[in-house]
Amino acid sequence: MQKIDFGKNWTYKRADVEDTYKEVTLPHDAMLCEKRSIDNPGIHNLGYFEGHDYEYKKTFNLPEDYADKDIIFEFEGAYHSPEIYINGKLAARWDYGYTERSFAPDNLKFGEGKENANEIKVIVRNADQPNSRWYSGSGIYRPVWMYVADKDHIELSSIRVRTIDVKASVKTYTRGNALIGISAETTTHGPFEFAILSKDGDVINSGVEQSDEEAIVQLEDVLLWSAKSPALYTLKVKYKEDIEEVTFGIRTLTWDREHGMRVNGKRILLRGACIHSDNQLLGAVTDPDAEERRVKLLKKWGYNAIRSAHNPCSKYLLDACDKYGMYMMDEYVDMWYIHKNKYDYATLMEKNYREDLKSMVDKDYNHPSVIMYSTGNEVAETGQERGIKLTEDMTLLLHNLDWTRPVSCGVNIFFNFLFSMGMGIYSDEKAEKDAKNGAKKKKAVGSEFYNQMAGLFGDTFMKMGATIYPCDVKTRDAYANMDIAGYNYGILRYKKDLKKYPERLILGSETFCKDAYKFYEFAKRHPGVVGDFVWAGQDYIGEAGIGSWEYEDYAPADCDQAGWLTAGSGRLDITGKEIGEAYYTRVAFDREKGPIIAVKPVYQKGKHSPSAWKLSDAIRSWSYRGCEGYEASVEVYARAEDVELFVNGVSVGRKKGKDCIFRFKTPYKNGQIVAISYDKNGHEIGRDELSTAKDDRQLTIKPEKDSVQIGHLSYVRLSLTDSNGVWKPMEKDRIKVSVSGGELVALGNGCPYNPDGYLKDETFTYYGEMLAIVRAGDADKVTITATGSDGKEYTCEIPVTA
Repeated sequence: MQKIDFGKNWTYKRADVEDTYKEVTLPHDAMLCEKRSIDNPGIHNLGYFEGHDYEYKKTFNLPEDYADKDIIFEFEGAYHSPEIYINGKLAARWDYGYTERSFAPDNLKFGEGKENANEIKVIVRNADQPNSRWYSGSGIYRPVWMYVADKDHIELSSIRVRTIDVKASVKTYTRGNALIGISAETTTHGPFEFAILSKDGDVINSGVEQSDEEAIVQLEDVLLWSAKSPALYTLKVKYKEDIEEVTFGIRTLTWDREHGMRVNGKRILLRGACIHSDNQLLGAVTDPDAEERRVKLLKKWGYNAIRSAHNPCSKYLLDACDKYGMYMMDEYVDMWYIHKNKYDYATLMEKNYREDLKSMVDKDYNHPSVIMYSTGNEVAETGQERGIKLTEDMTLLLHNLDWTRPVSCGVNIFFNFLFSMGMGIYSDEKAEKDAKNGAKKKKAVGSEFYNQMAGLFGDTFMKMGATIYPCDVKTRDAYANMDIAGYNYGILRYKKDLKKYPERLILGSETFCKDAYKFYEFAKRHPGVVGDFVWAGQDYIGEAGIGSWEYEDYAPADCDQAGWLTAGSGRLDITGKEIGEAYYTRVAFDREKGPIIAVKPVYQKGKHSPSAWKLSDAIRSWSYRGCEGYEASVEVYARAEDVELFVNGVSVGRKKGKDCIFRFKTPYKNGQIVAISYDKNGHEIGRDELSTAKDDRQLTIKPEKDSVQIGHLSYVRLSLTDSNGVWKPMEKDRIKVSVSGGELVALGNGCPYNPDGYLKDETFTYYGEMLAIVRAGDADKVTITATGSDGKEYTCEIPVTA
């Protein structure tokens, strides 16, 4: 079967207006190009972008010798409710915006010339606002493929590989003997051949499966897959003339109260991050380079797991998780049968969930990184009789589709109780009223109500609220109907519930950054807690401003509200830049001992809005010339008994910390700041230092990789520094970027308040930095030119490889 990229040579326009079709390459996010306004009904949830319906078109010819073959199209994702027409005839349609579908049209034309040209037209809906609580994007935002197959072929996505048993080396758990099962569906149910290839292409086993049953294969001394050691193999299946390949990993997965969750017989502890589906400055567009970068960044900062919040993730993201070693909890939906927004999926969810979940499992099955399914997020229906039954039905369906992985659901424990009391509840009536009011001031409900309480009263209030008895009553029956109980913001219940429910396994499905150390130390001693997923691993578009601490110089109090673009929540900002919280996470999860210094921006006073999702806005800099004498708030992250801080060689104190954080206040002085950590015997175990940048200023342009392949993305950071490359976060400029030998795909900064968006060729620096995303052309190099407000040009060249 031949797989052909079908993403080139498309055009699109808004469906509701007579407009010129614009050329576009898929995947494509149409919403990112739209206007932002306070009057848009999606308001802050969508970053104030307009939502519209769109029409995509493409004409194409098929060779005459394709006439005796099967032509199959696959759409990996379109938001939302796509209708696909081939030569004027409806070929496929489905409702959910995050699942894939494939179909084989019966009215294609073959041959050259205009008379034999085919037209594919796709109508994608998103004018029905409001329909999402976060930035969804619009259009055909994931890849489209065309498959050309002989009439006798292997059915698309039918090859499955599972690990039946592993006898792992107890010394390393990275090698062992394995028993695997291989199955495939073919058009005429005939025998198929198979071969298993190593990373180097060597055949390590082969055979023929004579029936429609699963082939059982014994493998000796093979590499096992885990997040620590992500070894992959290739399975090649041949049926008649059709040859298909899938990548897979060999690993077992078990879960029980005595041992917790185990991979290949060894306990794992999920150090997880929640992420939304957007790819930051790219909007909703799914790109393999962007997905790989996100996985590698999160792994670098201490995470070994991702929660796909709150929709099924892309294939490219799963590929990256497999390749780099990242566990995945793939999640289905954000709502069940009660609307959170008037036009969201609640009306269709119960009708479609069987088909949707099958699509998700088909996508996930061969990926060793997928270790859990989640059926939903903060669905208060789990406290109702109807919802409890739905919890059971979806869990059983997933067991039937794939019994090798456990099922969970993220339940906001305190919210379930509030819902039952009529406080801040979602309802279809409220969703209808909010839609009529549009962007007028409305009463917050559901998760938004909960988020506002978090900002006003802090995380402790919410976590304490989850401990009261009615919260247990409103969650226990639903938890009994899933394999692993998902606790959103329920860490203070762990100890009590493990004792009360001796069979229950607990997952912190959504948590606060400041609880990372508490979770990790508790979970190490209690196998009943399998992991934790912080909100959020990286900032995201939409829910604009909900997690931000922003100051007057970047978000004036009288600013245009529609300028808010991202949530401001994340250990990494929207550009992938780490803040102090990322360094804290590495220490809290014992990825390093520290000490690591981070300093709150010395010159900033006050904050724009409170947020429980922000632990700190401290950053790794001691460059605040002109702020001599200002009070500096210094945080030191360390696994140590105590820490001593020095400024220019003079001690400003020696302190004990709490949960790996040591806090100091000291007058700022240019020069050097040093932190020394000590063990309980007073012996030095580590030190860290930061120095003030020099007076001079330049623009430093630094690609994240030394080269880029043709057609691939290069992420390039632009920083205002001194001549030694020392970052100067107080410096500001508006910088214009041009590219030769490639295309400037996006340009942006880490500020949650960003009226520019990401599609202009100039924007402002945020704490002295910004990010350009460039796609390489077929020249031998990409040249990036950046021009500041003073007219001075800076250039950077990136070699391009084939």
